[in-house]
Amino acid sequence: MNYTEGMLKAGALKGKTILITGGGTGLGRSMGKYFLELGASLIITSRKIEVLEKAALDLEQETGGQVFPIACDVREVDQVEKMFAASIEQFGKIDAVVNNAAGNFISPTERLSANAFHTVLDIVLKGSVNMTMTAGKHWIQSQEPGTFLNVVTTYAWTGSGYVVPSAAAKAGVLAMTRSLAVEWAKYKIRSNAIAPGPFPTEGAWSRLLPPDLVKEFDPAKKIPLKRVGEHQELANLAAYLVSDFSAYINGEVITIDGGEWLQGAGEFNHLEKMPQEFWDNLQKMRK
Repeated sequence: MNYTEGMLKAGALKGKTILITGGGTGLGRSMGKYFLELGASLIITSRKIEVLEKAALDLEQETGGQVFPIACDVREVDQVEKMFAASIEQFGKIDAVVNNAAGNFISPTERLSANAFHTVLDIVLKGSVNMTMTAGKHWIQSQEPGTFLNVVTTYAWTGSGYVVPSAAAKAGVLAMTRSLAVEWAKYKIRSNAIAPGPFPTEGAWSRLLPPDLVKEFDPAKKIPLKRVGEHQELANLAAYLVSDFSAYINGEVITIDGGEWLQGAGEFNHLEKMPQEFWDNLQKMRK
């Protein structure tokens, strides 16, 4: 099976303008590229304009689409509002917002400074709130429909040690997603979320883990499908959720992780490591 093929028909996003925070690198860039291939216009934003401008140039050359790069720190609501206004001026409208910008630390929680904890909360939760409130108020005032797609994580509902700021922030984003799906539906504004498992990006693990642990940390080992995700698989799902094909989906979070969180959630899932002799003896005991 080819996991790197696009899922939707050509032109599925034609006429739509989509804004992605953290859109110049990683999964944000991969989603944006597919949106462009399907006919959308794209706005990518993050703090580093040089990264955005290079990504925009590359994406336009790769897809023939139109990309507007604009710097913005999502933690600062004034910057978000100015960025959104400039994007509206550029394209005339924005149909969907993908809240993708994130930050994370892997660390024992007691070793984190208050500033480190707050940095993750501010980027992930406060940033998503700033973006959502800015776009939502605009759509409501303009009487325009809109779609939010928020990138969360499976530990938004299970919690997870050693990434507590991220877990707390993503849980907040998930709660906002579900809450606004109900409250703003009357304005024809949908809110959904994706909870990805491991979709490796260049240097992702090396940024989070010390060099001696990078080789040992193989996420594929704890995934029932025994592989990590391909970026196109996530892009396919994201494109569907911002398209009109998903018009009746609202308030949902869709997990795309090869079964990882279910395997980790089961109390006895670790018994997969037991040798066959263990099971043979257990069966004899039952007799």
